[in-house]
Amino acid sequence: MSVQKTPKNHLISQLFWQMEIGADEAITENPMNFDTILGVREYLALIPKQDNKNLESDHKKQKGNSEPATLAEPQNIALSHLPHPGKNISSQESSQLLQAVNSLDELKKALQEFEGCSLKNTASQLVFSDGNPNAKIMIIGEAPGRDEDRMGIPFVGQTGQLLDKMLKSIGIDRQQTYITNFIPWRPPGNRTPTQEEISLLMPFVQKHIQLISPEIIVALGGVSAKALLDTQISILKLRGKFENKDFGLKSPTSIFSTLHPSYLLRAPAQKKLAFADLVTLKREMMVRSL
Repeated sequence: MSVQKTPKNHLISQLFWQMEIGADEAITENPMNFDTILGVREYLALIPKQDNKNLESDHKKQKGNSEPATLAEPQNIALSHLPHPGKNISSQESSQLLQAVNSLDELKKALQEFEGCSLKNTASQLVFSDGNPNAKIMIIGEAPGRDEDRMGIPFVGQTGQLLDKMLKSIGIDRQQTYITNFIPWRPPGNRTPTQEEISLLMPFVQKHIQLISPEIIVALGGVSAKALLDTQISILKLRGKFENKDFGLKSPTSIFSTLHPSYLLRAPAQKKLAFADLVTLKREMMVRSL
């Protein structure tokens, strides 16, 4: 059987897709021969201890998912290199500007008026938060997707529906939590936020945490977990664990990392890991009487 040459742009878009879902670890013990382009069956045969039927089904459904479809537009990737509008603003300067912010409305306004991040220019609108500001559980995702960008609310569409089901599985709903994203504007093509963008918006996230003062932060996905914990450890190694972090509150805040719903939509076989994480979270909530 002849092998067709894969276009370079397709390979680039696939790489960015893998970065978004947190695929930052090797899946085989030995290096693969990149001179040989494998078909789906050959690729699946290389993956040890996986449910090939689920993986094949997931592969066939990728084109049907709303968010991953936009990732196949390689021309959007170049937008990540646009310069910031106006003057360049450092994290230290952002922290100083945020000292006068004392409410969620003021924080939202500060973000709406912030001109230091180019993502604002390509997004439809700011996606700030949803849920209960008085909740003791704060959920921090990565960045808005297409549906969130259109509606201005975090975690709607397929990812939001799955998140609601995940919360319901342990007896809570989103009105018992406070939900936001680390990045408040949709990156072009749903690409992974850059380290520069993460560093730039970190002061806003820290202020957001201070205003909510949660007992537990649930970090959804690798971008959020790594940024909040200041680590490069894979989300697959961070997940299911509590780690304390000082955000300038009276006491350190517990951060609990787990898999992002968008990742679970693409890799449904991993839902069992997410459910195990949620059981651990629920037990901790019961201990703390949350």
